[in-house]
Amino acid sequence: MKIVHPWLKELVDVPDDVEAVAATIALRGFEVASVEGAAIDFEITANRPDCLSHLGIAREASAIWQTPVREPVTSAATSGDATIDVDIKDAALCPRYCAQVFEVRIGRSPSWLADRLDAAGVRPINTIVDVTNYVMLEMGQPMHAFDLDRLDGGRLVIRRAAAGETLTTLDGIERRLSEDMLVIADATRATAVAGVMGGGASEIHAGTTRMVLESACFQPASVRRTSKKLGLKTEASIRFERGGDIAAPPAGIARAAALFEKIGTGRAIGPLIDRYPSPRPAVSLALRAARIGSLLGVEVPRTDVPRLLEPLGFGLSATNEGWIITVPTWRVDVTREADLIEEVGRHYGFDRIPAAFPPLASPQPAPGQGLRRERILKEQLTASGFSEAMTFAFIERDAALPFCAPGAEPAAIANPLSEKYAVLRPSLLPGLIDSCVHNRRRGRKDIRLFETGSRFSSQDGEGRAAAAVWCGAAEDPHWSSDTRTADFFDIKGVVERLCATYGVSPEFAETRRGFLAPGRSAEVAISAGGKRLSIGVLGQLAPALADARGFPSAEELYGVELDLTALFSAAAGDDLRAESLPRFPPIVRDVSILVPDTLPASTVRGTIRSSAPPTLVSIVEFDRYTGKGVPAEQVSLSLRLTFRASDRTLTDDEVQTAMAAIVSALRTAHGAEQR
Repeated sequence: MKIVHPWLKELVDVPDDVEAVAATIALRGFEVASVEGAAIDFEITANRPDCLSHLGIAREASAIWQTPVREPVTSAATSGDATIDVDIKDAALCPRYCAQVFEVRIGRSPSWLADRLDAAGVRPINTIVDVTNYVMLEMGQPMHAFDLDRLDGGRLVIRRAAAGETLTTLDGIERRLSEDMLVIADATRATAVAGVMGGGASEIHAGTTRMVLESACFQPASVRRTSKKLGLKTEASIRFERGGDIAAPPAGIARAAALFEKIGTGRAIGPLIDRYPSPRPAVSLALRAARIGSLLGVEVPRTDVPRLLEPLGFGLSATNEGWIITVPTWRVDVTREADLIEEVGRHYGFDRIPAAFPPLASPQPAPGQGLRRERILKEQLTASGFSEAMTFAFIERDAALPFCAPGAEPAAIANPLSEKYAVLRPSLLPGLIDSCVHNRRRGRKDIRLFETGSRFSSQDGEGRAAAAVWCGAAEDPHWSSDTRTADFFDIKGVVERLCATYGVSPEFAETRRGFLAPGRSAEVAISAGGKRLSIGVLGQLAPALADARGFPSAEELYGVELDLTALFSAAAGDDLRAESLPRFPPIVRDVSILVPDTLPASTVRGTIRSSAPPTLVSIVEFDRYTGKGVPAEQVSLSLRLTFRASDRTLTDDEVQTAMAAIVSALRTAHGAEQR
């Protein structure tokens, strides 16, 4: 909001030094974007629509310099009985609507008015438009002027748009309206989008002699929704969607009437029409003197409170405990005692509040088990060379669809900021893929990223997950060997390390997911309570999907995503455990078997473990061969089995008996032949 210093001085006595005025007001919680000449550009937060005007800032200045505000000159004089019928069909969306008929002469505004508008960043157009803009900037009340002779039936109807109704707005664009939008209509058609922009059919033009001046209050949510749907943000909508002053509509017309008379461009020729179906009672709040010090952390003298609040428009009535405060209608952000204490603190001076840690009545509780385990997971991934990323939970619908369950739809957001943030992510991988693309476009080729966070399903709701992506080199380059590109087994090793951290043994099985490359992907499962529990998937991201997000399809990108709830449910306890180093030597046996080439190695390991004694401590595949001497559709798989007992040295007979049982089980279960 650009505040013109001479304009502000007309409303309240402030110092002549523009920079000093800006700096002092900024101390009360306002950010100054710039000071250019006589104009101060304030960044006004969304909760303070009353400060989107010179009068609102003047009230703040009044409390700072303890000088009264000079209210703008208004006029309620009328002559004649020209009127218009005003009918509010939806009082929930339009609680108050004022209108008055004026006789006008269109021309150029005087230089003092045009110069002030120009200094405030508004282009002068003509006397009528300039006066409505002037009142909006001065008092914060947007208004709109209709050419009376262009309104059918001599009436204004405030209603919802009809299905399929269209309106060509002042910018010359035909807009299709929906039934949840509020419009200002005449007897036959919509003539303005309420709180956003007027229509071209009823606009003021050079030949206008009679006009209807509108000044209203609209429901903020309705204006915000309409503005967003139409992609139309105006100075009026910015103010209305933050909350308007219910008492401002008649005051805005009275101020405009005074300005019309002052510049000789028009006069009221009919009475003020004020439709206010359900008058709102004044808001009163109790403010306790003791609570001020308790919340601010500094004692504010009781005698200072009226001095700080009354210039802002608050009415005070003393009580034994403090005051009953009457909230002015323009302060739509003040709804509770804490808001009043904030006002006291702002003008008493936040800089006068000492910096101190609040006293702790009890020790801080220990973090929950899930939080501790997530922290360990992050430490493990960081130790594996991954960097933590944080991506948005809102993503594009097209990016989400490949990661949804078959036939499922992503969880849609009712009021998305844009189509780019239309749904809640069903997976953490889309955001990490985009992060990889972002890094690659800035020259980084070797990327390892991970993220923990929530993912969402329209069927199962919200759940916690961890995901990681890896592309480029598998290890840092070194002169002693060639650099190797990361592959499936690298990302698989990360999963094995994570599972080992929580004391669980992962099992990998072939899977087919639309976002993973066939033959280079696997489901991750663990055993919990005697049941097999799927906890995630890993593998190469489908080249077509990666290419659609901007990652080169000729290069490989690997990813993994784990369900943390499922993983943690099967995790061993968090207590540290230590085991003595083995005291007795191991016995190692190698075995080569012929098995079908479609048989997963994890299935072979499972059969071996189920048939072996507890002394089997390790199974490692060290060779896989196809070719001469191996039948078609079979593969020679060589495994190294390590046996060890914790209480004695094993004998060859014990190990040989175990090996015979293992080979027999493999033959029975899979038709394996020992080579």
